[in-house]
Amino acid sequence: MAYVNQTRASAHFGLRNRLSALVSVITERFAHYNTYRRTVAELNQLSARELADLGIHRSQIQSIARQAAYEA
Repeated sequence: MAYVNQTRASAHFGLRNRLSALVSVITERFAHYNTYRRTVAELNQLSARELADLGIHRSQIQSIARQAAYEA
């Protein structure tokens, strides 16, 4: 008969490690949001002709920015 004992190394994270992880997550999310916001602003500054040259319709700007920020 075999016996397996599995322990998690991260089960006893100290407060310092948890706070560090939280700050890391918040920083990452803020960076993604800033990328999204910047991309939307830059694409909205383009004229309809410039967007057409890129093959983008104005209704696609938010989804393109979301893809650039969160899926890259």
